[in-house]
Amino acid sequence: MDVAATTATAAAAASATGDTTAIGRARLAENFDTFLSLLTTQLKNQDPLSPLDSNQFTQQIVQMTGVEQQSATNDLLKKLVSNTTSGIATAVSLIGKEVRAEADVAALKDHKAEWTYKLDRAATDVKLEVLDSKGRIVATRAAADAKTGENKFTWDGKTSGGAVLADGVYSLRVSAKDSTGSVVPSKVFADGLVTGVEQADGTTLLTINGAQIPWEKLVTIRQPAPPATTAATAASTIIGSNTNNPDDKTSSPAAA
Repeated sequence: MDVAATTATAAAAASATGDTTAIGRARLAENFDTFLSLLTTQLKNQDPLSPLDSNQFTQQIVQMTGVEQQSATNDLLKKLVSNTTSGIATAVSLIGKEVRAEADVAALKDHKAEWTYKLDRAATDVKLEVLDSKGRIVATRAAADAKTGENKFTWDGKTSGGAVLADGVYSLRVSAKDSTGSVVPSKVFADGLVTGVEQADGTTLLTINGAQIPWEKLVTIRQPAPPATTAATAASTIIGSNTNNPDDKTSSPAAA
């Protein structure tokens, strides 16, 4: 398929979807291709005794390229404004809240990393593989829980051979099969408090348990539960509030 046909197809597809930005980009590409075709024709048929001015058509190419670059810049600015006005503002409000994200990454800290995996149906064979930041399998475990629904997995930071790995971000891969050998669909979630927000390459990232996860991966947001009052604290409060202590010699009996 030639370039003209490709750009025409792109323009038609953009028109069908009503995407004005895509329509403009497709038309620009089509005009640029037409310009190059005309320029090539001129060069082939120019008068050898009076050739075209190379500076002139070079300047024309630069101008066309500049328009294309400006269009790309406008797209980037539009995306940046969208992320700044909605993504960052909304994401900052999540700091301190408990969230769940559909993500397979978790940070290993103090020999502990946790994931939640969900099975569509009960499985008889569930293999859990922990991968490092380069995608290499560093640990393999047979899952203790293989019931339908949510299951927890806590990793101790050790390889299959027992070596202790350094703290960092690791990912979990779940492979589940039922009694007939059929694959059981699964999902992996990251649960925890949001402790930070960062904008990188036009993407808003949330720091959840030390791992950065795109905020569009969030599926649940919860207000953290207040810390439970311990029995000792409750007893101390009751004793402190009782001012009529019989052992207190300074207290006087109530007037008759």
